[in-house]
Amino acid sequence: MHPFSYTKVSDIAGALAAGRRGGRYIAGGTTLVDLMRETVERPGTLVDISALPLRDVTATARGGLRIGALVRMAEAAAHPKVRATYPVISQALELGASPQLRNMATIGGNIMQRTRCAYFRDVTAACNKRDPGSGCAALGGFNRTHAILGASDHCVATHPSDVAVAFAALEASVHLVGPDGRRGVAFADFLLPPGSTPQREQAVRPGELITAVEIPALPRPLRSGYLKVSDRQSYEFALTSAAVALHVRDGVIREAKVAAGGVGTVPWKLPAVERRLIGERPSEALWAEAAQQAADGARPLTHNKFKIELLKRTVERQLRIVGGTA
Repeated sequence: MHPFSYTKVSDIAGALAAGRRGGRYIAGGTTLVDLMRETVERPGTLVDISALPLRDVTATARGGLRIGALVRMAEAAAHPKVRATYPVISQALELGASPQLRNMATIGGNIMQRTRCAYFRDVTAACNKRDPGSGCAALGGFNRTHAILGASDHCVATHPSDVAVAFAALEASVHLVGPDGRRGVAFADFLLPPGSTPQREQAVRPGELITAVEIPALPRPLRSGYLKVSDRQSYEFALTSAAVALHVRDGVIREAKVAAGGVGTVPWKLPAVERRLIGERPSEALWAEAAQQAADGARPLTHNKFKIELLKRTVERQLRIVGGTA
């Protein structure tokens, strides 16, 4: 680990001042500290923001939900408002890490975490995300766990967050504060696909701080859930996952929110699946037909062609569960 300085701030103004000077924000540290140990990240200054007043979960005026950036994963998963209104979030959080990590990691840190691609974390391997212009060793290497959606010739790494898939499905927004004031960013625009600049992963401006994630109000009744498929049942990153929320009124699907994880360079919204569902009556045939759209545009690699079929089956299974026909 390389030398660095450390400072702890007690208010947002102090955090922004330190961020403007190039400091890196840290709260739970469950990702950044690991990357520093592996010398993938070498920040000169760490700014501890864990004392900032960003730990509330509140209902919004319009009936949505706002989760502070420093709410721990375990706290958010167990919160009565989250469990009652958006169980998909609680399920994704509980499947997203071990109990020890969930007790430390924050919501803001979770969506900012970097890929678990082995080539990214191996400083001897070529990785455009870590060292722009060096190449992507995963393209011709062992890429079983890599992306089939949203990849480019520069990067095929998946985004590891589970709760980010739920946020993508629910069309959440990220609230930030920075030198230029406050702003909100739609979750679909917050995490960036690699394109030709894989080193730029989030739409965060220099010195900006995440303050909250807000989930909009959705029509009720709403059924939602998260399904994750991985190599083992205990804590592991997803091979595929599906976040689904359905609003069914008078026996017809009026709203459908669906996203997939483990298969994309960012949490992957599935609008073709949603379009196939809206206006239809729940049925076994409908779930199967809609799931066939889940892998639209997939670009498999040498070792992960199986992910196309696995993604379709995962989406179909979760539609059945949430739709009440499983």
